Amino acid sequence: MDLGLTKEQQLIVESARAFVDAELLPYEEEVERTDRVRPELVEQIKQRALAAGLYAPNMPAELGGGGLDHVALTLLERELGRTSFALQYAVFRPSNVLRACVGEQVERYLLPAIRGERVDCLAMSEPAAGSDLRSMQTQAERRGETYVVNGTKHFVSYADVADFVVLFAVSGVEETPRGPRKQITAFLVDKDTPGLEVRLGPRSVSHRGYHHCELVFSDCELPAGQVLGEEHRGFDVANAWLSASRLTVATQCVGRAQRALELAIEWAATREQFGQTIGRFQGTSFKLADMATEIDAAELLVLRAAWKADQGTALDEDFAKAKLYATEMLSRVTDQALQIFGGAGLMEELPLERLWRDARVERIWDGTSEIQRHIISRALLRPRGS
Repeated sequence: MDLGLTKEQQLIVESARAFVDAELLPYEEEVERTDRVRPELVEQIKQRALAAGLYAPNMPAELGGGGLDHVALTLLERELGRTSFALQYAVFRPSNVLRACVGEQVERYLLPAIRGERVDCLAMSEPAAGSDLRSMQTQAERRGETYVVNGTKHFVSYADVADFVVLFAVSGVEETPRGPRKQITAFLVDKDTPGLEVRLGPRSVSHRGYHHCELVFSDCELPAGQVLGEEHRGFDVANAWLSASRLTVATQCVGRAQRALELAIEWAATREQFGQTIGRFQGTSFKLADMATEIDAAELLVLRAAWKADQGTALDEDFAKAKLYATEMLSRVTDQALQIFGGAGLMEELPLERLWRDARVERIWDGTSEIQRHIISRALLRPRGS
């Protein structure tokens, strides 16, 4: 098994690392202090990412995107994960669900998103429907060639600066052997559509500057041409996004963990106590060894899932394993790194405090750890009829 990088992949890593160091890291403290990324800074990062060929890397080259395969995209995301989520998100990756655009939708939504002219956000979660998306209450009632939407979405990342929303709403009910089941349809909704109100959500402890919002739909009318994919087949659209997003979360956790380890190694090699550097104490050196081992294990799971995705053999449990282990690994690594720093690690002057704080949400969004364990265990038991 050859685990080495090709020249092209190594170039992607080097280019992404240089971009992060030059264009993103210098603004981390500002974002943490102000809880926002200035619009002019977003535009600056976007333009430089476009010039560097790092914008929309997940989209096909024939449409103007980077055309990266899953492994190359994973390596890029790993480097972006080393910095503030709010900053690296300005190096925008249009949601994969936009690949379902057809006809006029391609010119109106997909291509502008690839060119950096428009930004999307996804609205799935609701106050009463998080992991159980079938419990969503937002209704899209069809009236001829129009849908009338009513309901509330929350935890919608980036909706405050997005230009349009990919909305998932209940569009009908079907009878199944297990009883009635809600049918879900995906819609493209311009943010200035009458009947849609965007509100900032409560302040979060994680990812300052990257806000989540509430979307309130009140008799919001959408033409039938705004349906993304097919009516009642919204979960088909969603599944194309969920697997990719879980891999993104996992690989970015690896990048953050690598940065935490680098900080801990430097501190352990230079901080002196009792007449020697603290790295000489077994209590510290063994922590470093465990951290490095866990990071490597997580990265291998991530790269295996990406490789299988490129081969067309990836299963839901491959992405679930990568996200489960990488997110929980990040929690352990940042906590151990902070322990090595002692009280200094909790000070806002160091990035470690942010890495430790931001790590908590990774086990929740894009499918909780419990959901990932359910996916994995179901895959193990299903062949035995259980």
